[in-house]
Amino acid sequence: MPHLITPHLITIENSGERFQSVDGMSVLAAMEQARCRGIPVGCRNGGCGACKVRVTSGQYRTGKMSRAVVSVADEAQGCVLACKTYPQSDLGVEALGRILQTGPSRATSFSFAIPRPESPRSEREA
Repeated sequence: MPHLITPHLITIENSGERFQSVDGMSVLAAMEQARCRGIPVGCRNGGCGACKVRVTSGQYRTGKMSRAVVSVADEAQGCVLACKTYPQSDLGVEALGRILQTGPSRATSFSFAIPRPESPRSEREA
C-alpha cells in the first residue's frame, strides 16, 4: 500500500499568511516554497536565529539548533528555529524576529560614487 503524504497547514499568526508543508519539510522551506515572507530568513542551518518562532499550536519535531540562539528554557516554551522545525500536524507559529513586509514594498534608494576611468594622458601632459 503506498504511503500517502498528508500536508500540514502552517499559519504565521503575525502576518496571517498560511501555507502547506509535507512530512520532512521544514517550516522555513515550506514558507519559502509558498513565496510567503512572514518569517525572517538567515542561514537556513540552525545557527543564526533569524527564523526564531514560537509554536502556538500543533505538533512538531526539531532538528539540531544552536543553543546560542535557542536555549533549553526557550525550547521548553515552544521557541524554535523555523529552519529546523518539522510539522507533524497543522501548526500555528508566531515570528519572534522582525517580520518582513508582506504588502507593497517601500522604495529604497541607494547612492554610491562610481569612479570614472582615468583618461589616457597625452605625451604633452606627462
